[in-house]
Amino acid sequence: MLYYVLKYAVLGPLLRLLFRPRMMGLEHIPEEGAAIIAGNHLSFSDHFLMPVMLKRRITFLAKQEYFTGPGIKGRLTAAFFRAIGQIPVDRSGKEAGRAAIREGLGVLGKDELLGIYPEGTRSPDGKLYKGKVGVAVMAIRGRVPVIPCAMVGTFEIQPPGQVVPRIKRVAIRFGEPLDFSRYAGMEDEKAVLRAVTDEIMYKVMELSGQEYVDRYAADVKAEQSRKFRGIIS
Repeated sequence: MLYYVLKYAVLGPLLRLLFRPRMMGLEHIPEEGAAIIAGNHLSFSDHFLMPVMLKRRITFLAKQEYFTGPGIKGRLTAAFFRAIGQIPVDRSGKEAGRAAIREGLGVLGKDELLGIYPEGTRSPDGKLYKGKVGVAVMAIRGRVPVIPCAMVGTFEIQPPGQVVPRIKRVAIRFGEPLDFSRYAGMEDEKAVLRAVTDEIMYKVMELSGQEYVDRYAADVKAEQSRKFRGIIS
């Protein structure tokens, strides 16, 4: 109930008014049935802007830290993400990855839309980074189409570290569904998973116009953090 109140009565109208999203490719979103929407991840605002613009409900795999933050802010954030049906995911280790895949397949098994950011974390600089192969596993094993999505302008309104977003128009673009049924039964083959993931990321890059970096965003963030600690130590 709270999901629909937020989407149609509170958050949705407010975000439409403030950011006036330009929507392109909505016809590629199926009216029913399971599908994965795989997008770039530029800003905390992405979690809200894209879902409120879709007619269908979409469930995202959200990082566990959103559900375990300290203090009043942490509790409010956790309550909000739970209320809108988002699923906490532990991003550390292989078993955590397998758990995320199980959760995602559970959503798809109910003929729902699953939202995922293949980069695994927000871009530190607005560039598009290498995708993790979990999206490929779910697409092949679940036998569902993948719809590439590009958020455009959300990095500028709320880059990392900025709490209150700037008021500026953004765009959301959806591409044609990608069919990977030709790889049925091959979800354990590393070369296939890499090829499928790279195809998805290439389509996202075409839609977003971002510069692509063939590295994982998490590795780049860790490297930046080490350099920063070295400077202040």
